[in-house]
Amino acid sequence: MNPDALTDQLSLFLDVLESGSFSAAARLHPLTPSAVSRRIDALERSLDCSLFSRSTHAVRVTPAGLAFAERARRILAELHLARAEAVALSSAPEGLIRIDAPAPFGRRHLAPAIADFLGAYPGLDVQLRLIDSFVDLHGAHLGEVDLVLRIGPLADTRLVATPLSPLVRVVCASPAYLARRGVPRSPQELLEHDGLDWDGLAPTHAWRFDVDGKLGIYRPKRLRMTANNAETLLFSVAAGLGVAHLPTWLTSEYLARGELVALFCENGLPAPEPSGIYALRLERATDSRSRLLLEFLKNRFGPTPPWDIPLQGLQRGAGN
Repeated sequence: MNPDALTDQLSLFLDVLESGSFSAAARLHPLTPSAVSRRIDALERSLDCSLFSRSTHAVRVTPAGLAFAERARRILAELHLARAEAVALSSAPEGLIRIDAPAPFGRRHLAPAIADFLGAYPGLDVQLRLIDSFVDLHGAHLGEVDLVLRIGPLADTRLVATPLSPLVRVVCASPAYLARRGVPRSPQELLEHDGLDWDGLAPTHAWRFDVDGKLGIYRPKRLRMTANNAETLLFSVAAGLGVAHLPTWLTSEYLARGELVALFCENGLPAPEPSGIYALRLERATDSRSRLLLEFLKNRFGPTPPWDIPLQGLQRGAGN
């Protein structure tokens, strides 16, 4: 098996494991759910063991699948590192990479990653432009820049998207707010709480919950604050103004420190959303500099994002 095919096969397996369904994994790849199922079947035949148990309602990983996942993550990390090292050794990369990215994500995660990347490749330079709104970022400046980071659903099919990381969103509130107003036991009870939300550009999957097998929107009726900036909402929920529905890449440190409490997470983090974090580029051959950076970021941010690792096994929220 060639390295690209092996990388694709292992990435697909891990996406099924992380998302818990063939349909969700298919949305992260240019595949149909049936194609995902066939590829997993082929992988199981090649390994001569069952990686998942399937039912009409769920796909659950087997003990063999869990053991294989640990090895698969290591193999993927080594393949990404080997590819980056091979490129670096074959020719010392030089030149400028221009990137647009959402400001909150850029400050927290992208800037530290790029600092490490530039330390590893002294011949490369990066021009990073941070944009305040991470929702309405469609790659309008592609052509002026080499890559645009996008968080959320992809609307422009003319662009080539490289998945960098899954996206998980949690309902959260401060301990002080919950002590004052009580802990909502179900998404339906959110209607009676104070909320913090986006001003006009709400993410597609915000405030959507599966209740009794049906997907519905459950959102606080009263909004104490609306804003068009992710960090403003984060500061407001930490200050105890209300309940918010925010991504873990933004809230992870606050949740890990106990400054925010994740609700409805008795069984751990929610499943990743159908959309994720992507790097967009024009439909043309990617230059070697951008390819090198993409490989670096894919290895840095996936398949399990570093900001979600401290939250694995999260057991806080309603019921505690």
